[in-house]
This record gives sequence, structure tokens and C-alpha cells, in this order.
Amino acid sequence: MPLHNLQPKRLAKKNVVLFGEVLADIFPDQSVLGGAPFNVARHLQAFDLHPVMISRTGNDLLRDELLREMDRLGMDTLGIQCDQNHPTGQVQVHMENGNHRFTILPDQAYDHIHAGIAHMITMSIKPELVYFGTLAQRSMPSRLALDKFLSDSKCPHFFDINLRQPWYNKHTVRRSLMRSDIVKMNEDELEIVTSYFKINAPTPLLKAKALLDQFELKYLLVTCGEHGAWLINQQHETYNAGPATQKQIIVDTVGAGDVAVIIIGLLHD
Repeated sequence: MPLHNLQPKRLAKKNVVLFGEVLADIFPDQSVLGGAPFNVARHLQAFDLHPVMISRTGNDLLRDELLREMDRLGMDTLGIQCDQNHPTGQVQVHMENGNHRFTILPDQAYDHIHAGIAHMITMSIKPELVYFGTLAQRSMPSRLALDKFLSDSKCPHFFDINLRQPWYNKHTVRRSLMRSDIVKMNEDELEIVTSYFKINAPTPLLKAKALLDQFELKYLLVTCGEHGAWLINQQHETYNAGPATQKQIIVDTVGAGDVAVIIIGLLHD
């Protein structure tokens, strides 16, 4: 077989709309753009999909930095709203005895996502999958915008649970699960969520099966840090991805792209 036939096929530009926060981690000496939805979006862009972020920033220097970065990456900026009264989302990073402590600041621009603008973007894009999390649901304006966003989206809903203290509760988790098709969480979040709904099965897998059945999910993905990840589907079939065997130097696992890879796999069957 000719070597050129062994090269991976270029992925089609499928539309994915991601609702939620863009955050800047503010260190003593620098700021680093992030937030789960934005991290997923830029990985999808790198894999040649068409991600569109629906978020809101302040009219400030961090917005300018974000738009420059999105332009550098070739990302669509259509869904980035501008707020004249609230700042771009920030996380203050405190260095203490060699460790980091994070404070997610309240009342940021992403807490005020405009439902009408989000509606127009979603209807014009016609996404093949939509993504959301919990943090952007902490305020009423963005929560209402998310409700409209999910109602508009006639495609699979991917819920990346991403629990961040103190910005979540049982009500938020329940209403999100009820509107989801695919859910991703880590082992600790699986324990928290199943305890909310009185699921007392003896193993993580049995807990996942009960949660999947209770909320009629199509897929539930559980990440296990250095031990890999596993997924269970509606038929209770499980798939495991063990830890990497190749020795590598890990620089930073924040925003590592696990959700983006799952989305790519789902969209390409």
C-alpha cells in the first residue's frame, strides 16, 4: 500500500457550539486564558472542526487578548458578546507554600450572557453537537440563556459537569442531567452526583449504570486521572482506555483536550 494512503483523512468541518465561560487565570506575573468551554473549543479548532463559543466578556484588555488569541488560532468569534458593565471572567491564583489556591470571582461578564444573541447564533450555525457545563449556570441571566440555547439545539447535548466549589448544587446538576445526552465527569464527581440521587451501588461502574438509566443518557464518560478513562453506553456496554504506556514528560494537564477528543470520536462515529 502506498504510504500516502496511510495518512489520516482530514476531518470534515462539523459545527459544535459551546456555551459557557471564558476565564483568565490571573497569576502574580501573568494571565493565562482558559475555562473548560474555551479549552475544548480551541482543541476542536486544532482538529479542524468549526467550534463556536457563546460567551460574554468585559470591554477590557482581557477581551482584547482573547480576540487576538482566537484570531491567531483561526477561531470563529461570532458568539463572543461584549459587556460594558462587567469584567471578563477571572480566576485569582494564590501561591501558598509552593501550592496554588484558586478563587473564581463572582459577577463576571459570562454571568450575563444575552439569551437573544445566543439564540440568533445557535439558529444560524445549526450545530451538530452542543456543549455546556455548570459554572455558567450560577447566575440567572446566563441560566436563562442556557435554557433557551438547549431548547434551540436539536442535536446531542454534551454536559461536561466540571464541578467548582462553591458554584454548583443538586438542582443545577439535576436540571443539567435531564437535558443531556452525553455526560463527562471524573471519579470524584461521580461520587458527588450519585450521592445527590441516593445511588448507593457498591462500585463506580454500577453507580454509573444507575445514573445513566435514571437520566436516560446515551453515554457516560468517567475520567480517572493517571489511570485512564472509561465509558458506558445505553446498552451498558463499557469501553476502557488505560493509562498511556509511552514515557512522556507531562508539562501541564490543564485543558488537556480529553473532552474534545471524545466529541471528535462521537461526531465521526
